[in-house]
Amino acid sequence: MDLTGKIALVTGAAAGIGQGCALEIARAGADVVVNGRPGGTDLSSTCNQIESLGRRTAAIPANVFERAECEKLVAQTIDAMGRIDILVSNPACGGRHSFLDFDPELFDLGIRGTLTAGFHMAQLTARHMVDRGEGGKIIFISSIHAEMPYAPCVAYNAAKAGLNHLASSIAVELFDQRINVNCINPGWIDTPGERIAFGDKSVDTGGQHLPWGRLGTPGDIGKAAAFLASDHADYITGTTLRVDGGFIFKDSGSPEPT
Repeated sequence: MDLTGKIALVTGAAAGIGQGCALEIARAGADVVVNGRPGGTDLSSTCNQIESLGRRTAAIPANVFERAECEKLVAQTIDAMGRIDILVSNPACGGRHSFLDFDPELFDLGIRGTLTAGFHMAQLTARHMVDRGEGGKIIFISSIHAEMPYAPCVAYNAAKAGLNHLASSIAVELFDQRINVNCINPGWIDTPGERIAFGDKSVDTGGQHLPWGRLGTPGDIGKAAAFLASDHADYITGTTLRVDGGFIFKDSGSPEPT
């Protein structure tokens, strides 16, 4: 996969899956602008690793939950690099609470931070791509939660399911502009956020119970993103690529004989 000469923008790239996508896309040859929330995890580690691969990079903090911040991010990326060929949209906002007790404001934040943020970033970037007239790649990082209604994650599940449908709908409208729009559904990935949520012991042992015998890594998702950003995926659009090591089928083994 050769992305030499391409310019990518990756949101949520300070750590975890976003960082994995930024690094694998850079490893494939693209220059990468990385984004994170102001006051959040420092972006310098991601930038340093991209530069060590011989690629150009820039760090642009912005809160992509807000339209004005998305506008600023896209504009500053174009100012810094001249254009955007690839967008990896990776914002998310979860929260694990029982449905009956779920705070309505937290639910709204979950939808805004995942689904609405994805809409803003995709629309603004797609407008730029259409104006340039050279096509482009838009990749949403979704989740197997879009397919599996895990409790107690009602807002996250709904937002990710909506994100997958949003991607398909956008893809249909951008056929003529040759802008590929796809989703990646990660399974259980070993990220800092998962270790905070579940603890090191659960993460370290959890992979033993999965079909592939391990948790996924941010690099696994990054390699999928690099593929979808490449010419090898030119004929793929409006698709959701599950990258989960068989997680979704972990309870589907042959039953014991009776």
